[in-house]
Amino acid sequence: MKKTIIFSTAVALGLSLASCDDFLTEDVRGSENLDTYFKTEEEVNSYIGGCYFEITKYGWWQVVNSWLMSDMTTDDMWDGNTTQDDGYQDITHFMPNAPSNGIIQNFWGARYQGINTCNVAIARIPGAAMDEELKEQRIAEARFLRAFFYFDLARNFGGVPLITEPISNAEGIGRASLDDVYNFCETEFDAVAKILPQRSEYAATDMGRATRGAALGLLGKVYLYHGKTAEAKTALSTVITEGEYDLLPNFGDVWSVEHNNSIESLFEVQHMYGGDQYALGGALTVITGCRNGVGDGWSWGQPSSDLENAFIAAGDTERLRWTIIKTGCKEIAGETQFDKFIENNATVFSQGLNDPKFLGYKEAFGWTDDVYEEGYVIDPSQHKSARIIRKYFVPLDQRPEIYNIDKIPLNHRILRYADVLLMYAEACNAEGADGDARKALNKVRSRVGLADVTSSGTALRDAIRAERRLELAFEQCRLYDIRRWDADNGKKVMANIMGPNGSFVTYNLGPNADIYEHYNQGETSDKGTRFVESRDLLWPIPTYEIQHSNGAIEQNPGW
Repeated sequence: MKKTIIFSTAVALGLSLASCDDFLTEDVRGSENLDTYFKTEEEVNSYIGGCYFEITKYGWWQVVNSWLMSDMTTDDMWDGNTTQDDGYQDITHFMPNAPSNGIIQNFWGARYQGINTCNVAIARIPGAAMDEELKEQRIAEARFLRAFFYFDLARNFGGVPLITEPISNAEGIGRASLDDVYNFCETEFDAVAKILPQRSEYAATDMGRATRGAALGLLGKVYLYHGKTAEAKTALSTVITEGEYDLLPNFGDVWSVEHNNSIESLFEVQHMYGGDQYALGGALTVITGCRNGVGDGWSWGQPSSDLENAFIAAGDTERLRWTIIKTGCKEIAGETQFDKFIENNATVFSQGLNDPKFLGYKEAFGWTDDVYEEGYVIDPSQHKSARIIRKYFVPLDQRPEIYNIDKIPLNHRILRYADVLLMYAEACNAEGADGDARKALNKVRSRVGLADVTSSGTALRDAIRAERRLELAFEQCRLYDIRRWDADNGKKVMANIMGPNGSFVTYNLGPNADIYEHYNQGETSDKGTRFVESRDLLWPIPTYEIQHSNGAIEQNPGW
């Protein structure tokens, strides 16, 4: 795994954001002398493009890998791939050697490189010769991104070094408190919301830039994580009443290449196919795809039967089919060439018949002949749960010529309107405004044909929490929700799910465990048994960063 060093001097790649295509295809320029740069509007626009680039760095191992791992650390997802070495289990199975994990090291380093890139922009852009209003907007975009990067760090590690000026060496800089980091994010998002344009004020070629709505939506999210429910209610209410966003009519369109930057999206990573020259697309479609399917999938990050059961218990068939693809299925939602996916059944089944672990799939799983002949097989000998994620799946007719990581033109949704509505419902419920909470909650439910919730108080709170799991599965919300939510027994919700007696653990180790998860122990089913509430509500600070700071950065408790 590659290593990224914290706070190394970052010079943005100079990608213009004048239009989506130009932004993603313009030739990468060399590094510039900062004393002679930032003189013109063109240079400023180029550098701000580099700040957006820092969201994911258009790779999979710097940031996207950690986003995927966050969902693996919950009851929604397994690591999944049981044919290769697993770099995730240090974190996802709560191992004591987690501080040395390369994935969190890369994430920490990437986020601070992004922060330093934004700090340079904020410090240098004021001297540029350009329209003053546009100058203020570009600075606000950099402040928005910097606050997002800090929020991403804080919700994973707690308090982190808070640096707001360009530096080349972080030695001796210690951690700020979590309150201080959240307060900083709140101040920044609130300030830039007064400067950034509304979504409707941007030209189509500027879609993807930070907006007033994105700033207010993330402000509401930070407030909610910070326990400031009244302030969250106000911020999120503003997003709703200003009317810039709405739910798409069909849930299946939410994660669709054809609906990138839709009316439901407040903020998303811009991806496009860059041919054989540029790596400007997304990676999760391939990383989470079926190993034996059409295309080359890696099968990291597989849906759990626990999540599938939650959809079934709620009667939520619509979101289930657009969220999980399960072995043996006779169709894939939105896929018009399903026949391509069953062409290799004979090969898969012959492998299964010769696999001593399973002694033939038909006997092991009780499959009928139609599964062999007509069903899509996600090979149970290679996939922990024999399920893959539908949200990241791209139908065959929308796949690029080169189907590989960093090539997929599916934007990654960071914040969408359904999340805003459910956060608003949560904040309203916490503030005693249950009528407003039900209205927002039921708007989300009605899209997928579910009955209105009529409850109040704690029962309404639980309904909102359940809805968040189903609506936002695999959108990097679940871990942070169960970490922050208080349960009725005085613990955090995560402590009732994980741990030796947690609901997820007892289900997977009990007599009613899912047959695919039970039989494939390439990833053991005891995930969660090592969870310790006093330790595992945060990730550990990477060991390298503690050493690099000469001890100024202290480790999180229990590590």
